[in-house]
Amino acid sequence: MVEALSRPGEGVTDQAGLAAFLDSLLDELPWWDRGWRVSDVGMPRRCSSSLGLAPGAVQVVEVVVPGSLSLGAGEAQLFVAQVRLLEDRLLRWQMKVGDKVVGPALAPAGETDPHPFGAVFRLLVEMRGLSSDEMARRTGRAMTTIRKLRDGRLVPERALIEEVARALDLPSADLGMIAGLDPADPGSTPGLPRLG
Repeated sequence: MVEALSRPGEGVTDQAGLAAFLDSLLDELPWWDRGWRVSDVGMPRRCSSSLGLAPGAVQVVEVVVPGSLSLGAGEAQLFVAQVRLLEDRLLRWQMKVGDKVVGPALAPAGETDPHPFGAVFRLLVEMRGLSSDEMARRTGRAMTTIRKLRDGRLVPERALIEEVARALDLPSADLGMIAGLDPADPGSTPGLPRLG
């Protein structure tokens, strides 16, 4: 199936086989609810980031696959999945089901995943050789706030991002984008372009 997905310009004619292939990939993921099954798939589309190499070479394939999931009798949900494969190994899976995005979780079931900005913040601080105590002093925030931000246990809000940007001598607009702050938000940083 990976070989069929890796051929540019050729469609996958075995939709049932592709559904079974996607099910087998999902069944290997520890966070996937195995009650849901891929019941139908549409024609996959290659993503621009796909890398087609010479025949016989390692293939990295990224496709967008529309389809539907079923849970038992009658309950079905439409999905669009972005799948990235290296040979027959799954590198990335992200699926939008209805208005929800489903992807791999880092935390065990029932626990909140850390906010991804925590890892970026930790790296930026380490690259500058600063301690959490020094960051707390530079931002005027409590040490517990800095630790929570570093560990991803705190969702960054605009005022904190602006303080961190000043402390790290970075543009607050750039750091806000990295933190996932919406530039169209009414509390947007001056100088950030507004959408719409």
